[in-house]
Amino acid sequence: MILYGDYHTHTIYSKHNHGKGTVLQNATVAAEKGLKQIAVTDHGFNHEFFGVKRKELPQIREEILNAKEITGVDILLGVEANLISLSGEVDLKEEDYEKLDIILMGHHKLVKTPTLRDKIKLMYANMLGSPYRPSADRLARNTTAFLKALDKYPIDVITHLNFGCPTDTLAVARLARQKGVLVELNGKRVNFSDEELLTMAEEGVKFIINSDAHTPKAVGECNRAINLIYRLNIPHNLIVNLDKEPNFQKKRG
Repeated sequence: MILYGDYHTHTIYSKHNHGKGTVLQNATVAAEKGLKQIAVTDHGFNHEFFGVKRKELPQIREEILNAKEITGVDILLGVEANLISLSGEVDLKEEDYEKLDIILMGHHKLVKTPTLRDKIKLMYANMLGSPYRPSADRLARNTTAFLKALDKYPIDVITHLNFGCPTDTLAVARLARQKGVLVELNGKRVNFSDEELLTMAEEGVKFIINSDAHTPKAVGECNRAINLIYRLNIPHNLIVNLDKEPNFQKKRG
């Protein structure tokens, strides 16, 4: 099982020392590990502490071009956008799309929300509520927010589904399949059950293995996800970045 690329990596543009390495350092480690492609996907614009700034995107693009020339690794510019409202809003504007090669999206704590209700019902409710036994109302709110986001935005990958924000996993995954969105198998954590994963596989949901690296040395380190695939015998044709380059929505036709 050979990983073609790692499409969820953070750099120093994820602020306050949250990301530890430069674009070049991430790409150098990727080259050493035999990866042919990576994506730089720092935290989205509305994250109150770790978010990348829109004005920094041209600078990151320049660093990507330099790192690509030095290392030979193809590098995509992306962002790990934040779900910011119960109505499925994400911290992206239409004008952002043309600046990005790939769009990841997930739930994160401590993000700026459009309304106080979103802050209370989406952010605080999930921060303070049980991650394992959510109320029916919270589960429904979270699930609806994800489904609406998938309908509204050209998302390529859902990151660490259910981490800090429990959902009806299968409902989200089924719409992702319909929309051509990939469900991430995260190298750090997988927050759905074996049964859910097997059901997703049976229904043809497509997955992507990513490290969610916040340090250069963690780039390409996806053993937790890879071991899960072997243990459950998930068909390799459902993993889009094994032995081949994924076909992301933003790069299509």
